Amino acid sequence: MIDVLKKTWALTHNPHPTVFPSPHFTPSSPTIHIEEIMSTDLVPGDVVVIPGNGTIMPCDAVLVSGTCIVNESMLTGESVPVTKTNLPNPVPGEKEAEADSAYSTEEHKRHTLFCGTNVIQTRFYTGELVKAVVVRTGFSTAKGQLVRSILYPKPTDFKLYRDAYLFLLCLVAVAGIGFIYSIVLSIMNEVPAKTIIIESLDIITITVPPALPAAMTAGIVYAQRRLKRIGIFCISPQRINICGQLNLVCFDKTGTLTEDGLDMWGVQRAENGRFLLSEENAYKESLVKTQFVACMATCHSLTKIEGELSGDPLDLKMFEATGWILEEATEEETSLHNRIMPTVVRPPKQLLPPEPAVAPDQDMELYELSSTYEIGIVRQFPFSSALQRMSVVARLLGEKRMDAYLKGAPEMVASLCKKETVPENFAQVLEDYTKQGFRVIALAHRRLESKLTWHKVQNINRDHIETNMEFLGLIIMQNKLKPETPKVLQDLHEANIRTIMVTGDNMLTAISVARDCGMIPPQDTVIIADALTPRDGMAAKITWRYADKPSKTPLAITLQDVCHIDEPKTQEQYHFAMNDGNHHKTTCKLRRDFNDITMIPNLVLHGTVFARMAPDQKTQLIEALQGVDYYVGMCGDGANDCGALKRAHGGISLSELEASVASPFTSRTPNISCVPSLIRYRLKWNSLFCFLIVLHLQMGKKEKKWKWCRQDNEPSRYS
Repeated sequence: MIDVLKKTWALTHNPHPTVFPSPHFTPSSPTIHIEEIMSTDLVPGDVVVIPGNGTIMPCDAVLVSGTCIVNESMLTGESVPVTKTNLPNPVPGEKEAEADSAYSTEEHKRHTLFCGTNVIQTRFYTGELVKAVVVRTGFSTAKGQLVRSILYPKPTDFKLYRDAYLFLLCLVAVAGIGFIYSIVLSIMNEVPAKTIIIESLDIITITVPPALPAAMTAGIVYAQRRLKRIGIFCISPQRINICGQLNLVCFDKTGTLTEDGLDMWGVQRAENGRFLLSEENAYKESLVKTQFVACMATCHSLTKIEGELSGDPLDLKMFEATGWILEEATEEETSLHNRIMPTVVRPPKQLLPPEPAVAPDQDMELYELSSTYEIGIVRQFPFSSALQRMSVVARLLGEKRMDAYLKGAPEMVASLCKKETVPENFAQVLEDYTKQGFRVIALAHRRLESKLTWHKVQNINRDHIETNMEFLGLIIMQNKLKPETPKVLQDLHEANIRTIMVTGDNMLTAISVARDCGMIPPQDTVIIADALTPRDGMAAKITWRYADKPSKTPLAITLQDVCHIDEPKTQEQYHFAMNDGNHHKTTCKLRRDFNDITMIPNLVLHGTVFARMAPDQKTQLIEALQGVDYYVGMCGDGANDCGALKRAHGGISLSELEASVASPFTSRTPNISCVPSLIRYRLKWNSLFCFLIVLHLQMGKKEKKWKWCRQDNEPSRYS
């Protein structure tokens, strides 16, 4: 993989491919040369050094050494820092295809620093520099593609304006007929030519009122002022007329429908293949040295930034529930030692049992070492949406053997555990929690073999670690809705306005929130659709499964059933949910592998939850909804919503930062209560719009009748 990047650099810098320079990636080499250049001079293949105090990336680059803590809120809208690791090195014994796979931005996202993202911290060992190879620059970068979609969006064709222009064209045609009729009648009455011209042109001004555009503009100005008074600002006045016709609104989830983050509800441990009674928290002296609490304290991707814990909200809540303390090695320690554990966790002293008295002849250093309970995190396998899990390898201070801790989706974790350790009522307990709308995370543990050394763990494949685990129990969390969310969605449903959730979050979490807020009624069924690409001679197909049942048995649903789902065969209502994560691009696969032109429209018509959506996929969904004659509104708060906000008929941003640049409407109120207000005011403006047109027509008709009456009563004036 690195050889490919080297050759790309060589071809870019040397037009003659006879000589391939070999840039050295080992910082300890005495021949290494670091040069400061302008970011505009960077080209694919350049090797850049990431400064330790952080920077804003001017290009897309892949890490080849070291680790970075990155804030990707500019692209994803999520302010949670993520950890970027270097590209994995080929391990002896692996298959050649696995050891030297081609670099892909999507596949190796965890190793790629994207343009516009903020590198907060860097980590390195034994004096090694943190280096990355440039892979994309300019408008080819992730940020460049986002900016390009904002600057040059697909033209929006508003049906209201098409109808208005068609209506005016009809009026012009009627005016033309009246114009000809007036001329003919005036000539027959021997009216002077000057009078014929003036009064014939009156027909045009009467039929097509010249004051109508001014009246419409004045109405839009007053509408903008009224919106401003309720905290809604508009930068695209032509969108105001459209908002009154919205019949579908798409909502982002995190920060829009819900509060940021999750709240701990409780834990349910398992021992010897049986569930114990549920407990409110794990902050107890009796649990401090259990594997369950050790898993909660170690299996995460948290880091300290300026002394404050930062990371995924779920990991934060889980770690805070233990009450443990996290410490990280300093830059001096990591630069001097190669095998130091960068992260160590330990419980507070008040949770540990009382220490025994110290013997007079006992060595204090050995005593403190034996009485200290600390766990060091040796290696972390990041969370993967495709695998639905993450894991870590850790070592208890003083122990020779290491432990593996795993957390993830309950069904996935259970499938990796020994059957005798998974409770028999696992499926029933899980279903009870999910039906109540809780987010459930499962934990597991495994004692590793003593032959696994520190160096072997650094290069081992995660599949060798995440197997034959022991099931530890469940963590139950809840994602609280904003207080205004259920009432607003109820008002929209009563107005026959359809609502859809479009989020980058996990599918199961999104479905749970959709049920909690009333977007999906409790009695309705949710079906998850996954598209499988053709391979090994097999045709492409779609698998369907119930979201509310732990069983993954595919449903016997055909494409014809989807196309005729509106037929009243049953009283049960269905909602489709689609996962468009990096490894599940369902809608993209549907477009590529299925020729049935009715497939995507039918899925879109019945889809309610669209999870793991990238920014461009949100825009594509808006276009698909508009393609089936919906007037679409979009409400979001992140920069990843920019394209969708601008593409929608009525885009409403709840953020005053990046997203508001592209959004036609921006609300100062940080909740969705602005949506019905905007639609309500626009309905009033639509009524005024129609009233002005009818008023001008009626005034024109009266003036026209008066003119014809005058001509009939005073014929002698022109004789």
